Amino acid sequence: MNGPLDDITVIDQTQALAGPYCTMMLGDLGATVIKLERPGVGDQSRVWGPPFIGSESAYYLAVNRNKRSMTLNVASEEGQKILYRLVDRADIFISNLPTLAKLKKYNMDYETLNGRNPQLIYATISGYGHTGPRAGEPGYDLATQGEAGTMYLTGDPAGGPMRFPTPIADMTTGLFTLIGILAALHERHRTGKGQFIDVSLLESQMTWLENYAGEYFATGQEPPRRGSSHPQVVPYEPMQGSDGVWFILGVGSDNIWRKFCDLAGLDSLRDDPRFYTNAERVRNREALLPDVRQVIATRPAAEWIDVLKKAGIPAGPIRTVGEALSDPQVMARNFIVELEHPALGMIKSLATPIHMSGSGLTFRNHPPQLGEQTAEILAELGYSANEIHRFEKAKIV
Repeated sequence: MNGPLDDITVIDQTQALAGPYCTMMLGDLGATVIKLERPGVGDQSRVWGPPFIGSESAYYLAVNRNKRSMTLNVASEEGQKILYRLVDRADIFISNLPTLAKLKKYNMDYETLNGRNPQLIYATISGYGHTGPRAGEPGYDLATQGEAGTMYLTGDPAGGPMRFPTPIADMTTGLFTLIGILAALHERHRTGKGQFIDVSLLESQMTWLENYAGEYFATGQEPPRRGSSHPQVVPYEPMQGSDGVWFILGVGSDNIWRKFCDLAGLDSLRDDPRFYTNAERVRNREALLPDVRQVIATRPAAEWIDVLKKAGIPAGPIRTVGEALSDPQVMARNFIVELEHPALGMIKSLATPIHMSGSGLTFRNHPPQLGEQTAEILAELGYSANEIHRFEKAKIV
C-alpha cells in the first residue's frame, strides 16, 4: 500500500524528540525521510539510556523508524554543497537549531534554501520561536513544562509541582509541526510556493492549558492544583475499591449522575440540591466526594467497573504500561509496530494512530544505524564512488 505522502521528500536536520517524532509520522504517512546526522556522533538521543538494545538507546529506536540516515558535516563548505543538492530535490526541510543565527552560520537559513527551491516548506522547532524577546534561547521539555503553567497544575494538591512523566512538550511540538507542514503542503497545491513554519515548545505546551486558560480568563483567579480531579466535572477521577485497587469513575453529565446514584444507593445525594447539577457538584466537591468514596470502598474495583459499564457509566481500570501495551483492543488495532533491525533483531514501537480507508500508513523501515544509507543517498545525488570515498576520508560524511 502506498502512503498519502509517498511523493514527498523530507530533509530532517533534527535530533532528540520533537523533530524526530514529527518526521517519523511523515515517514509513516509515506514520505521519504533523510535524517541528517553529525559524522561519528549522530542524533544525541542514540545514547540516552539505559535501557539500550545493543548499541542503540530504546529512546532513539522509539521515534526514528521509516527514515534513512545520512551523516553530513554541514559546517564544511563541501557538506553545504551536498546539503544543497538534497534541498533542490526536497519538499520539506526541518531543523531544530535554536537560533536563526546558527542557521545562517551554516548557510541553511530559510532565505538561502528558499532561494534555491521556492517550493520548499521550511519548518523550524525551537524553545521559544524566532520572534519575541526570548527568541533564540535554548528550550527544553522540562523547562517548558514549568514555564507553560502545566507543571504548576500537575501533582497532588498537598505536594509540589510534578513533571508529566513523558516528554509531552516535545511530542506536542512535533504534532503541531506536522499539522503546519500538512497545511503548507495543501496550500502549495494552490500557490506553487513553500513557506516558513515557526513552532515553539512553549506555545505548544501551553495548549494543554486550554480549559484552565478559559477558567482564568473567566475569573481572573489562578486555578488550584487538583491532583486527579477534573476542574469542571465532579465526580470525575480515580476511585479506590474495597480491595485497594484504583479505577476510573467519570460522571460526565447530570443524567449519568442520577444513574450512578441509583446504582450506588445514593438517593440522598441524588436529591440534595447541593449536588443536583454539575455546577453545584463542582462548587460543593469537598462535601460530596467523601460520601462517594465511602460507597465505592464497599466493593472491589473490578466489580464496580463491571456494573458501571453495564449501566453506561464511564469507568475503567488504571493499567500499568505493560498491561496497556498488551490490551486486546490495542493489539486488534495493530498499534504495536514490529520491524526487523539488521543488527538488533526485532524492534517494537508504537504506531501513528491514524486509520485511513484509502492510502494508509506504512511501517517499512527499521530505525537506521548511524549513516547507514549515506553512500546510497550520495550515489542517488549523482556522486561517484571516488567522490564518496573522498568525502568519507575528509569526514565530510
